[in-house]
Amino acid sequence: MSITSKAAIAKGDGTFVIDSVIVAEPKADEVLVKIMAAGLCHTDHDSLHWGKPIVMGHEGSGIVEAIGTNVSNVTVGDSVILNWATPCRTCFQCIRGNEHICEKNSPVVAGGNGYTEGHAHLEGTIYRRQPIERSFNIGTLSEYTLVKASAVVKNTASAMSFEAASIISCGVMTGYGSVVNSAKVKQNSSVVVLGTGGVGLSVIQGAKVSEAGKIIAIDINANRLTLAKKFGATHTILADKNDKGLLQAAQEVKKLTENRGADYAFECTAVPELGAAPLAMVRNAGTAVQVSGIEQEITVDMNLFEWDKVYINPLYGGCNPEKDFPNIITHFQSGKLKLEEMITRTYSLDQLEQAFGDMLSGKNAKGVIVF
Repeated sequence: MSITSKAAIAKGDGTFVIDSVIVAEPKADEVLVKIMAAGLCHTDHDSLHWGKPIVMGHEGSGIVEAIGTNVSNVTVGDSVILNWATPCRTCFQCIRGNEHICEKNSPVVAGGNGYTEGHAHLEGTIYRRQPIERSFNIGTLSEYTLVKASAVVKNTASAMSFEAASIISCGVMTGYGSVVNSAKVKQNSSVVVLGTGGVGLSVIQGAKVSEAGKIIAIDINANRLTLAKKFGATHTILADKNDKGLLQAAQEVKKLTENRGADYAFECTAVPELGAAPLAMVRNAGTAVQVSGIEQEITVDMNLFEWDKVYINPLYGGCNPEKDFPNIITHFQSGKLKLEEMITRTYSLDQLEQAFGDMLSGKNAKGVIVF
């Protein structure tokens, strides 16, 4: 039996509506999830401009409402965390352990931003009864969503709120995974984090879990730097917004690292002009990591690569959901990783416009829609 679900729908022209969609019963390999909370990030706002109607949202947590006949990883009533990089586990990349860049299902690698099966627009005058895509295959800004079984991981942490669980889906995983999976930060190493929003705070926490010796946070917002210390930063640098390429801040980093530069630097600002900035922060043979997903064309001074520096651009922190989500849950349960504290404010779905405004103005470390 299908379900009518209230949802936030991007119209593709920069605007959105709160409307309704019909969600079908799950097929053999599908799971119907009642969404309890959905985290917000800049990608959700970007989806307003994708040129087509789409159920918004790609971070979420909820409760399994129904399952298909072939589903074995979850049962009805389970608390789950959604995962937008749904692996097929049979393609070239999946069998090599790169499930986050699945060649068949990844909305980033394989093309498209969500399949349409099982969802239809109900009340809209233009899209009435027409199939509608879900953002990044999951569309979490909806009371219910229908996803592949590989898009959900059971949450075994009973003490974790749905709000905290929802932000694991992308922001936390991207930051944590970039440290643990992609850069493989070593114990007692030095780490620089450029930008201390939700992803940056997750990088800081990943560095703390990895037992880095020095964690240097850089931001132009003094309040965010205060927050960074609470999440594990050992040093902070208040940057000047007129510091081109953060080269002056890089000199401060060198003073804190024996005039050598850090072992690792992570860019988490999403500012295209700072795409090469982590290269200025690291020592010779150090590793610079572009975390925030900058896709614009930028100019890079090749002198920044001297000498033997490595620059990587990981997707989704190299996420393997069945391995990484349980590890994050374990770190949360042991107190090594803060999730509840990252949530600045919660909103209802009808307050989405305000939630976007607070996010874009930098008021929130993380805002979450609750259902």
